[in-house]
This record gives sequence, structure tokens and C-alpha cells, in this order.
Amino acid sequence: MKITDFLNVQAIIPTLESKEKNAALEEMAGWLASNHHPLEKKQVLDVLLEREKISTTAIGEGVAIPHGKLPGVERVLGVFARSPEGVDFASLDGAPTHLFFVLIAPENAAADHLKALARISRLLKDEIFRRRLMAGRSSQELYEIISEEDDKF
Repeated sequence: MKITDFLNVQAIIPTLESKEKNAALEEMAGWLASNHHPLEKKQVLDVLLEREKISTTAIGEGVAIPHGKLPGVERVLGVFARSPEGVDFASLDGAPTHLFFVLIAPENAAADHLKALARISRLLKDEIFRRRLMAGRSSQELYEIISEEDDKF
């Protein structure tokens, strides 16, 4: 599974406006819902908040992968967001989080969900890739950076 299988230019937030964790999750949930009808922002947000209660999805090095499963979703859906200033996302390393990949998967698609999480984690381990994402200016440019890196594997 490639990132471009569940991410498109419209699903990229080049500058996340929210500065606080729950507000950032709400902003990303709204973006996802607006691009994937009949999803509703509240149901996406509720799933993401429930997952954060278990443990933070901020894995360190400025990266978070908020995710969850929803009934009625037919395939893995994603949003990429970037916060140049950073958000206190209770990261494992205590640093602000700048890069966010939100994933919503069907309830019965554990394999696809895990493949998507693994792929994102693998790409975001690369410091040069993370720096390129921080330098990108537009949704289109960020999508091209992601797509180019995605094609390497």
C-alpha cells in the first residue's frame, strides 16, 4: 500500500492553524470529513480523541500519526497536515509536533490500517524527508514531495 493510495492534494493542510492538541485534531477531522462524504467531523474527531486517550500518537522527531477505525468507511482515508510553529501533542520525546498524518480505516481492515501506519512510519523516519516536508510551500508541492518519496519504496 502506498501513501498516494489514500492521500491526494485536497487532503493536505499546508499550514495547520490550531496550536493546541484537541483543536489540531478537530481541524484535521474537519478537513478529512469535508473531503470524504458522508463522514462527519464529530465522528472522526471522536475516534481520534479515543485513540489519543490510550496513548499519544506523537511518535517523536516532530511526527504524529493520529488514527482510528470507523464503521461505514470503505477504504483507508488520510490527511497530511503541517504546523510550522509546532503543536504540543504530548510527544514521546517532549518536542513539539510539526508533521501529522491522520488515518481513518474501515473497522474490518486491520491489515490495510497496519500497512498504512507502517508505510508512513518508515518514510517519516528519514530526517531529510521530514526537512523537505517542512520546506514545502503549497498543498501541491507537499503532495509531490510525499509522492516522490513514496515511489522510492
